[in-house]
Amino acid sequence: MTYLRYSDDIETPEENEHESIDGIIKGMTQESQVVEKREGHAVRASHAKSTACVIGELTVVDGLPPELAQGLFAQAGTYQVAVRFAQGPGENLGDRVSTHRGMAIKVFGVEGEKLPGHDAPTQDFVLASGPTFPAGTAAGFLSQAKKIGLTTPMPEGVKSAASSIARNINKVLNAVAGGPSPTLDFYGHPYSHPLDDYYFSQCPVRFGDYVAKLGAFPVAPEQLALDDWKLDPHQDEDGFRHAAVDYFDQHDAVFEMRAQLWANAETQPIEDTSVEWPAQDSQYVTVAMIRLPRQAAYGPERVRYFDEVMTFRPAHSLAVHRPLGGVMRARLQVYKALSDFRHRENGVAAADTASIEEIPA
Repeated sequence: MTYLRYSDDIETPEENEHESIDGIIKGMTQESQVVEKREGHAVRASHAKSTACVIGELTVVDGLPPELAQGLFAQAGTYQVAVRFAQGPGENLGDRVSTHRGMAIKVFGVEGEKLPGHDAPTQDFVLASGPTFPAGTAAGFLSQAKKIGLTTPMPEGVKSAASSIARNINKVLNAVAGGPSPTLDFYGHPYSHPLDDYYFSQCPVRFGDYVAKLGAFPVAPEQLALDDWKLDPHQDEDGFRHAAVDYFDQHDAVFEMRAQLWANAETQPIEDTSVEWPAQDSQYVTVAMIRLPRQAAYGPERVRYFDEVMTFRPAHSLAVHRPLGGVMRARLQVYKALSDFRHRENGVAAADTASIEEIPA
């Protein structure tokens, strides 16, 4: 199969894109202020509620073909990683409000040219459930942020009802239309086990000489055995966290990191992340294994460090894995602005963690 090559001119920014990005930052900062006033503490503007904070290893597969042996994955080897699993909302809600989820990965010991402003020897991959991001462009991102901003002051019961409606409609679509709606899944994700979910970059990134979307897929037998697991949120409003902690008390978690290379500029757009790249054009292929061994997944000191101090950003990247497209161009600025707000409000110094030894046991 022939894959398309990366070049510096494959991106096409929208007209007045900087205005959209400024609007996203302004709107999400206002949302964070509302949540801070209610909770008495500033939290992440998305993926605020962590479910597991763990460490492990990423091992690059040996013998990758040239188009996959790129950047971080150019040579076989093992890196230490920190991984934060979290629920989607930018506030601490009960698990009845089951929306999209996050899996943020920080890879340590990564050498090479970094993006401007990133000096640590690390590479972050910020993944979420669902293969696409419903807001396909920076302008769409702004529109979505405005809608979420309107719901932020609402009571939790209203958010739970909205999540339930989206989830139930998606069940019907999955049954009669052959597949769920990514937009509805964003607002109403199934009550599935967080360690049995697929996680995606959703947006493309440079992949050395090529371009790819990335994903993390659970493969350990104990994870796959969770296919029928379902939370009863009326029994436990923090059930996803408790389920993840119980899992790590007994089992290792293993994810295959896979790359879907860019092969068709017409059907696999760079600038519209609401479009799922068709599998008939290119499929996700394994480039590394992430192994997270049994451990205490929610120790108080480590959780504080993950939630309050450590930062995960698309901008923490090798130049050869530069994020691409309007949504990612927005995220490069939005993540920093909102992180700066959160740390400033809480009086906590942010850390661009450079070594796994800095993470509490």
